[in-house]
Amino acid sequence: MHYPAVLLLLLPGGVEAFRICAFNAQRLTLAKAAREHVMDTLVRILVRCDIMVLQEVVDSSGSAMSLLLRELNRFDESGSYTLLSSPSLGRSTYMEKYVYVYRSHKTQVLDSYVYNDEDDLFAREPFVARFTFPSKVLPSLVLVPLHTSPKAVEKELNALYDVFLDVSKHWQSKDMILLGDFNADCASLTKKRIGELVLRTQEGFHWVIPDGEDTTVRASTHCAYDRIVLHGERCQSLLRSAAAFDFPGSFGLTEEEVKGETGTASQGSASALALTLCLAARPPGPQRQRPLPCGSGAEPGGTQGPASRPGRRSVAAAAAASLTGPAAYRREDGAAFRTQILVSAICSGTALGSRDS
Repeated sequence: MHYPAVLLLLLPGGVEAFRICAFNAQRLTLAKAAREHVMDTLVRILVRCDIMVLQEVVDSSGSAMSLLLRELNRFDESGSYTLLSSPSLGRSTYMEKYVYVYRSHKTQVLDSYVYNDEDDLFAREPFVARFTFPSKVLPSLVLVPLHTSPKAVEKELNALYDVFLDVSKHWQSKDMILLGDFNADCASLTKKRIGELVLRTQEGFHWVIPDGEDTTVRASTHCAYDRIVLHGERCQSLLRSAAAFDFPGSFGLTEEEVKGETGTASQGSASALALTLCLAARPPGPQRQRPLPCGSGAEPGGTQGPASRPGRRSVAAAAAASLTGPAAYRREDGAAFRTQILVSAICSGTALGSRDS
């Protein structure tokens, strides 16, 4: 598995959050999904989200996603989940899918398409989708997921700007969220080259995760591989703060315990949430409340404080902790095990303003 990115949007009145997530499930096949501990972790991650963008789904028949959807709806009776899948994407016999899993009683797909990659710049071209959003001032949001190849990170990220232009023209919208496993750091992309990316030199793009952030679980690495980028004044105006959430440290797990929690470390195919990014809403007026810490009990869906050691937790605490799931996987290029990212952004329907984006 890979990283869940969760965008929390506070609906009018500030009492309900809307979460948008992205998660690299690291070669999620039917055989992997059929493992009870893997499915349990996936379900507990997904129930945090109103929209989840799964990456690296290797499921040509759709059987793994059908199983996931069945277990997800069995676990969470608050509302029916459904899914929207891309076709299998790739250049060889190894193909992946982007899959959106979403709560159909909270949002609906307005439109979607696979970006027309005429020049074959992407190993897995983005599968773009536009969703309804329950806000009068921001009635829809566009999601652009990308899982880059570690061997062509710079080329693909620069081409992502062309995708942005295409989507902006296609749907006449600039409120957009670019997210996914960008492989945007360390050996795959130096700090100097990051600064020269088109998405850095062009105005209007906000990189939520700083270059100096560590999104890995291994002590020997310090890399910000996983990213989320916001565009559109109405969405960006809601940005308040960001904070990293070290779930192994919070839950008292060693690196080996984190890898072993999924039972798949030997295959290098396990990982889950590792970084929580909280973007608090800006209330109207000059006074702004102090942002809540990531994972605080006051955060919608957050845990009620740090969990104790595994095996000694209450059922509720164990469930909350397991949402961060198994934590390590071996990267496509074999470089390192890394954690997932849970990116949380809180946008207030009353604070979006009326400016054109």
